[in-house]
Amino acid sequence: MNVKPFKFLLSAVIIYLLYCGTTHAQSKPTGLTINTKQDLEANRVKIDSLDNKLIKILGERERIVLAIGIYKAKNHIPPLQEARFKQVVEKGMAAGNKEGLSPEFITELLNAIHKESLRIERDSTVVKQ
Repeated sequence: MNVKPFKFLLSAVIIYLLYCGTTHAQSKPTGLTINTKQDLEANRVKIDSLDNKLIKILGERERIVLAIGIYKAKNHIPPLQEARFKQVVEKGMAAGNKEGLSPEFITELLNAIHKESLRIERDSTVVKQ
């Protein structure tokens, strides 16, 4: 099994939960019961829809990262801002905890997002005007 697409999808789900403030959670009962194959298929359709929204949210987030990267490049600010990333992780951990998500998972997720954001910021130096 290729783990990269799974990690990406899982990352996208968590981003959706963290940034959109949905009430979906792994540890909280939702009252959702799947009793039939039709229920299963209907919920898979919902998951597909949420996945599409997550991808759009990630794209929106990274477009903001690009703008920040251009600003940083113009103002000679290094892409990596350790104190800011620490804040992001702390907020993510608190939000993830409320959703029943492990600190290890949130850390791994936010590190993956941060790695992509740094890549985009570094690439933005080519775009700067």
